Amino acid sequence: MFISRPRLSQASLTALLATGAGDRLAFVPARAGPSKLAETLAAMANSHGGNVLIGVSAGGRVVGIEDVDQERETVQAAELLPSPPLILPMPEMVQLEDKAVCVVEVPPGLPHVYALNGRYLTRAGMRNRLLTTTELSGLLLERSEAGFEARIVSGASLDDLDPGRIESYLDGVEGLTGAEWQKALLARGCLAQPAGAASPTYAGMLLFGRQPQRFLHNAKTILVRYAGQQMGDEFLRQEASGTLPEQIRQAEAFVSANMRRGMRLRGLVREETMEYPMPVVREAIVNSIAHRDYAVRGEGIRLLMFSDHMQIYSPGRLPGHITLDNLVSERFSRNEAIVQVLSDMGFVEQPGYGIDRMVAIMAEAGLPATVFEETVAGFRVILRGRGEELVSSEPAPRWGNRVLTARQEQALAYVAQHGRITNREFHELVPDVSDETIRRDLADLVDQGLIMKVGDRKATYYILK
Repeated sequence: MFISRPRLSQASLTALLATGAGDRLAFVPARAGPSKLAETLAAMANSHGGNVLIGVSAGGRVVGIEDVDQERETVQAAELLPSPPLILPMPEMVQLEDKAVCVVEVPPGLPHVYALNGRYLTRAGMRNRLLTTTELSGLLLERSEAGFEARIVSGASLDDLDPGRIESYLDGVEGLTGAEWQKALLARGCLAQPAGAASPTYAGMLLFGRQPQRFLHNAKTILVRYAGQQMGDEFLRQEASGTLPEQIRQAEAFVSANMRRGMRLRGLVREETMEYPMPVVREAIVNSIAHRDYAVRGEGIRLLMFSDHMQIYSPGRLPGHITLDNLVSERFSRNEAIVQVLSDMGFVEQPGYGIDRMVAIMAEAGLPATVFEETVAGFRVILRGRGEELVSSEPAPRWGNRVLTARQEQALAYVAQHGRITNREFHELVPDVSDETIRRDLADLVDQGLIMKVGDRKATYYILK
């Protein structure tokens, strides 16, 4: 499911224009051409990011864009000129003074050092300038970790990508609908074309592959629910595999199905509540999958649920200049292509700001602060839920006393969270189950009066009854 999230409102754009051009804001006239635009984009990428407003004069006067589609093509061409190519959010068209302004965002913390025709630029005030030798050496050292997701997958071809997943992605992103798929995936870093024919990168395989684990065996998520506060012999285990979006959905459904629900006392009032705020769980899952180091082959992501806390472990230590001390305030993306595509799909609301939201939501809920730990070879997030604040000590039954399979619990949890489920989405939650079993499970839930069927054939989906 894709979510449209405008980054700038008319009021925000007006306020931005009023600040004037600077090191994080540039004005570019329409029809400036890809080369001119690429200079500013590369310079911002090598510094602290920012916004480029196309259709605005150097003095800040809104001139507008005549051909919106042509301007989108210009931006895409400009993004491909630096080495390596830039992977940026889709440009947004904002109406201001009855004129269209194209807003191109360059996120902070991009992982590469970007060259344009052999030159390394940075942004200084209102202009772009060459990096000094000292500045370039420091930047290369700081950003030297990135790159695995951009490598071509050995032994893979375009036939190893799923056309259905690619089509669904392109149809869900404004500006990409109907685009030539190879060109779009090249711009998104999911394909590479170093010498002739295009080939899948690891980012492309993980996001759109038919069988990603065939090429990256440990690119999966282990999900475990233990009965007590520590690891023991009594547990429920599931392995989430498939593409990264599928793993996110499977992990969310697992937590939702195995999370305790009950009543919490707020003064003298009882209110229904959940063990953990689901937005925080979702951020932790998405961050672990989006930012893990996929070059680490020995292990996958582990999500462990205990009676009093939850741990999400991701292979790979903190990237670049990020430390535990500046984790909340600084930005650096190890996997820029993966993060951007997940953002396009609606899994990431605003790249780089998930940690802030987690901290804020836990504080608003009156729960213990999220713990972030760096281990010898990875990164761990620890969430502590409501614990004994819940009146019930066991998970509250959500669906009465009906006898349901673990798969059906997952399906119902998915519907409760997303509002609906299709056969394909159910199959992504339990990829090892046959299509016929999926059909029987959903038909049984309909017969039990828990969900109802809407639509017909390929347009069929199910909602809670």
